[in-house]
Amino acid sequence: MNHWWVRLLLVALCVLAIPCTCPAPLVYRPGEGWVYESVGGGNWLRTRAKEQLEVAQSAFDSQDYATAFKAARRTARVWPLSDYAPKAQYLLGRYYEAKHQDERAFREYQKLVQKYPKIENYQEILTRQFAIANRFLAGQWFRLWGYIPFFPSMDKTVAMYDKLIKNGPYSEVAPRAQMNIGAAREKQVSFFNRVDPFREAVKAYETAADRYRDNKEIASEAIYKAGYAYYKQAKKAEYDQSVAGQAISTFDDFITLYPSDERAAEAQRLKGALKTEQARGSFEIARYYEKKKRWLGALTYYNEAYLRDPNSQYAELAKQRIDAIKKRTEAQAAEN
Repeated sequence: MNHWWVRLLLVALCVLAIPCTCPAPLVYRPGEGWVYESVGGGNWLRTRAKEQLEVAQSAFDSQDYATAFKAARRTARVWPLSDYAPKAQYLLGRYYEAKHQDERAFREYQKLVQKYPKIENYQEILTRQFAIANRFLAGQWFRLWGYIPFFPSMDKTVAMYDKLIKNGPYSEVAPRAQMNIGAAREKQVSFFNRVDPFREAVKAYETAADRYRDNKEIASEAIYKAGYAYYKQAKKAEYDQSVAGQAISTFDDFITLYPSDERAAEAQRLKGALKTEQARGSFEIARYYEKKKRWLGALTYYNEAYLRDPNSQYAELAKQRIDAIKKRTEAQAAEN
């Protein structure tokens, strides 16, 4: 038993006597907090903001993204009021873009424009945010915890465009961002939303048409797409024909304002289809009243079906039903 303790003591003495290095992966630095630092990985550290940013930029240019991230983050955290902090924050956004973590990149750019609104490359940053939002509009999935592809979300995509527009309402990319809000809303499935996505799309397009009315390309496209969103909504509405009326009114505005636009003929065709849809709706209501033997209501809506679109099949059918109801009521009156 005594021999066992002696052996253990000798092993312990040998271990303590042999010099060895002990890695310290977690290091605390004032202004930074606890950070991970690999063994021998402190050669990127500098004591001045300018030199630290130079390390970050050089590492980023050479695609040493890990070092670029650490150096840029340290510059932004330790010297937030220096002239070099904005560029460091910009590099953090570029880092996340390079790592294909678009949502995080967008957030870093957002911090940049909010904290340093006078940065020289402000327009470039908005353009980068716009490109990121467009990728999500195209169907890219948002990531869980920044790493696991989880789901696409038009709500989160719209939120990105909203922030971008607030950053620069009259920037180069803002008009198209406002239009893309409408496109994102149209991609939503109404079953999963509290509001009708087509109505939200119309609001977005109408905002674009009003805010950027001096931009003919955007304004004309916005009015046309608002009318088309109404049109798609009207095709889903069974008896609420007010939506068709709104679509017709919007297409009328488009044709009046932009008569030479190449889409004017299509707008006119869609107007005709909507009038036929209105006629169909009135005809269906009239049939309901006729089945209930409510003759006055039936006559009113059959007449409306005829007036909505005199050239449609429903107009001819409505005339036939009007004649039949009048003969019936006349016969009943004669009997009494």
